[in-house]
Amino acid sequence: MQQPLSPQDAAGTARNDGAAGAANASGARRAALKRLVRSGGVRRQADLVRLLESEGYEVTQSSVSRDLRDLGVAKLGDRYVLAEDAAPPVAGLAAVAGFVDAVQSAGPNLTVVRTSTGAAQSVALAIDRERWPEIVGTLSGDDTIFIATGSARAQRLVLARLRAAIPSAGGAGRRARRSPRNA
Repeated sequence: MQQPLSPQDAAGTARNDGAAGAANASGARRAALKRLVRSGGVRRQADLVRLLESEGYEVTQSSVSRDLRDLGVAKLGDRYVLAEDAAPPVAGLAAVAGFVDAVQSAGPNLTVVRTSTGAAQSVALAIDRERWPEIVGTLSGDDTIFIATGSARAQRLVLARLRAAIPSAGGAGRRARRSPRNA
């Protein structure tokens, strides 16, 4: 028969299990976060904080922001989506090709990709998943992606790969943009 734990022993056990408990709580919170994002009704981080709190999770906006980043959640238009849902890895670049409006160089090491409004993060993720060695990094906004390369030669290779993978991305694309000075 097991003896009941003294208060000191119980406290020691709780301290030793604290790290495992925190990891389990974090995993459960992230699972709830994924479920809420997949529901499609989440438009702001404040909404996520409120929903998670209503399910009994202790969260802050900064912890939710960190979880969103770690889970690969992106803002697509006016809602959050999981990266794995936005651009399936099987389809890769082909799945998001329809969102690309234009691809053009901007100097010897920078390529600019213009997309439909709200699609840049999904397209950038698909490009990142290609793991092309010529790409140093990508940066996406709402409808624009910057692709940095290490050299002009690497940029030419990336441009050729993009144009082969996305036929609509030939030259300046369907939606050429003009600055107010050139209009």
